[in-house]
Amino acid sequence: MKDSAIIQDFLGYLKFEKHFSDHTAKCYGADLEQFSDFLKADHGAEPEPAGPADWQSSAGGTQTATQTQTQVHIDELLRQADVQTMRKFMAFLSERNYTKSTAARKLATLRSFYKFLVKRNIIGSNPVSTLKTPKQDKKLPKFLEYEQVQRLLNTPPSDSWLGARDRAILEVLYSTGMRVSELVGLNLEDVDFLGEVIHIRGKGKKERICPIGSSALQSIQHYIEFRNRRMLNDSGFDSKVLFANKHGKRLSTRSVRRKMDKYLREAGLDPTISPHTLRHSFATHMLNNGADLRSVQELLGHQSLSTTQIYTHVTTSRMKEQYQNAHPREAL
Repeated sequence: MKDSAIIQDFLGYLKFEKHFSDHTAKCYGADLEQFSDFLKADHGAEPEPAGPADWQSSAGGTQTATQTQTQVHIDELLRQADVQTMRKFMAFLSERNYTKSTAARKLATLRSFYKFLVKRNIIGSNPVSTLKTPKQDKKLPKFLEYEQVQRLLNTPPSDSWLGARDRAILEVLYSTGMRVSELVGLNLEDVDFLGEVIHIRGKGKKERICPIGSSALQSIQHYIEFRNRRMLNDSGFDSKVLFANKHGKRLSTRSVRRKMDKYLREAGLDPTISPHTLRHSFATHMLNNGADLRSVQELLGHQSLSTTQIYTHVTTSRMKEQYQNAHPREAL
């Protein structure tokens, strides 16, 4: 990845202009590094360097002799890649048994990368634009039944500050449908107890306001009582953070996953369930209770309605299952 100046330029564009998270930019970088390795292997022995590149950097300056020969080489391969190259790369992924969803993600990375190169006048046309995304196998998201959610929410102990925190975390995830990355980014000031809403900073630093249930608010208030007492005895406690770890610092997404794994086991629920399952459960239960698709889209922070529509398949599938259980003869 460091061998390519135009990849570095693209990753900078994602982070500083598109406001992608470091994690997302890292995933794009890994996909492009794999594609670069594929190009180098496909071309065998390195050709003679093509000379200084004539592309423009994101800062507007022309790259000249400061580029290394290695950078010139891989950048030239990236610029010369055509539709046939892309097809060979997709075949390469298929031969190595990558799932359709992973192949589709890597193709989306290349589509964005080459769109960027066109925009910067580095190449004339996008070689990925005519390629179709591999047709995905329909996989309905997992969700918990209402009774299962209640069992999970009631598992953390409420008589300690960490237990109260974990109960509040689970309540907030289910009550709002927010992502775990959004939850750990919450600050104390983001919770509006009077208005019963919460301010969420989502993907691409887009903000939204989401209603939050009274049960979740009560759990947050109960946790805050423990949190504030803890903060008084710890000068290093980060006072702005809502959900803090035992050291008084912002909680990580990995910590939330570990805690949920623990409570799933204690509640006797499927240990393969992830925190994201609470987001799926929120959306499914909302639709089951009559919410319209557009409202659920806004609450989840989905950019496209098509992303939210997967939950209509879940609810339809569930309705069919319930009908067949109630009318077994008619289902035959």
